[in-house]
Amino acid sequence: MNVTEIISKKKGTAFSFEVLPPIKGNGTDGLFSTIEQLRIFDPSYINITTHRSEYVYKEMGDGLVQRQRIRRRPGTIAIAASIQQKYGIPVVPHIVCSGNNREDLEYMLLDLQFLGINDLLVLRGDKAKEDSTFTPTGDGPNHATGLIEQINRFNEGYFWDGSPIKVPGVPFEYGVACYPEKHEEAANLESDIQVLKKKAELGAKYAVTQLFYDNRKYFEFVQKAQASGVHIPIIPGIKPLSKLSQITVVPKTFHCDLPEELYHELQKCDTDEKVKEVGIEWAVEQCRELIAYGVPSLHFYTVSAVDSIAKIAKSIYG
Repeated sequence: MNVTEIISKKKGTAFSFEVLPPIKGNGTDGLFSTIEQLRIFDPSYINITTHRSEYVYKEMGDGLVQRQRIRRRPGTIAIAASIQQKYGIPVVPHIVCSGNNREDLEYMLLDLQFLGINDLLVLRGDKAKEDSTFTPTGDGPNHATGLIEQINRFNEGYFWDGSPIKVPGVPFEYGVACYPEKHEEAANLESDIQVLKKKAELGAKYAVTQLFYDNRKYFEFVQKAQASGVHIPIIPGIKPLSKLSQITVVPKTFHCDLPEELYHELQKCDTDEKVKEVGIEWAVEQCRELIAYGVPSLHFYTVSAVDSIAKIAKSIYG
C-alpha cells in the first residue's frame, strides 16, 4: 500500500517520523536505535532524508588548503532498503533536485524500483551553502514541479531523453512539502499555495508541512488551500523543542514563529532539560488539538528530539 492508502485505512490518526542517514563512517547503530525507540508506536511509514554534497576545506600541510566536495550523509536509498528489510515498515525516501542532474535522478528511480520502493517525498531541496540562491546541477530541475514532471514521464514508461523504458516497473506515487507560514522564497502565502496546487495537479497525492508551533496557522493554511482547489491530505509536521539554542535557531532556520504563549514559557527556562519539558508539553497539546481537528496523520521530525517524541507518542497513542 502507498502512503495515502495507509493513512486512509488507519483507524485513528496515523503516526510517522523522519530520520536522517548516518554521517559518513558512523554506521547504522544510532539510526536503528531511533527506530527501535519509536516503532512500538506502530509507525505507518518512515521518511529518510536526502543530503546533497557540500564543499569542505582540507589542510594539506605547508599552509596549503584543498577544497573538496563530499557528502556527509550518503546512502538514502540503501538506508531505506535496510529499514524496509529489517523492520518491514514502509519507507518513503526523499528525492531532491538539489545536487542532481536528470541522469542522476533517473538512476535513483531505477534503483528504487529494483528495491520495490515506490513511495517518494519529492522536494527541491536546499541550495548549496556557497550559493546565494538555488542553482540546479547541470540539466537538473530548478523546482520540485520539474522533478515531478520527470517522475511522471518515468511512470509513463519513458526516460527523460524520450527513449522508452523496455520494461517499466511499478509506477511511483509521491508526496510533496508545503509551508503553513509560506516558503522563505515565496512572495506571499497565496502564491505559495498556488505552487502547492500545481504540485497536486501534477500528481502529488499528499503534502507534509514544514514544522510549525501555532496550530491556527496550520488550520488557516488548510482552509486557504482547500478554497484554492487543493484537496489532497495535508499532514502536519511536528518537531518538539529540546534545547535552549533552538529558541532562536529554529525560528530563523525554518522561518516559523513561536506563539507568544510558548515563547513566554520558554523564557523561564535556563537549561536544556527545562526547554525539553516545555517542548513536550506544548507538542502534546498541539497534537491533541490537531487530532481533534481530524488530521489523517502526525509526522515527526526526529533530529535532537527522539526521546521527546517517544514521550509525546506515549501520551497521544498510548
